[in-house]
Amino acid sequence: MTTKKITDQTETCPAQGLLKLLSGKWKPEIFRLAAERPLRFNSLLRQIHGSNKQSLSVALRELEEVGLLEKVVIKQKPLHIEYYLTEKGKSLTPIFLQLEFLS
Repeated sequence: MTTKKITDQTETCPAQGLLKLLSGKWKPEIFRLAAERPLRFNSLLRQIHGSNKQSLSVALRELEEVGLLEKVVIKQKPLHIEYYLTEKGKSLTPIFLQLEFLS
C-alpha cells in the first residue's frame, strides 16, 4: 500500500495569495490607504478608528516583511517616516480593488 505525500500547493487564484498576505488586524485598511497615497504613522492613527500604536506598528512591520510596503525615512526637519506601496504591492492593487468591489 502506498500513500500519497501531500505537498504544499501554490495558490491558483491571485486573490487567495493576497488574502493570506492581508490577513490580520488593520492590514486591509492600511493597504487600501497606501494605494491612494504615501502613509504616515500618526495619520494612520487618526484615519483608522479603533486602532492603537502597537497594533498599527505590528501590521506595518508585517506588511514590510512580506514586501507590500516600503518604509522610507524622510531626512527633512522634522524627520519623519513614510510608507509606500512596493512594486509587488502595486501589482496586487487591481486584485484588491476587485475584492473590494465584491463586498
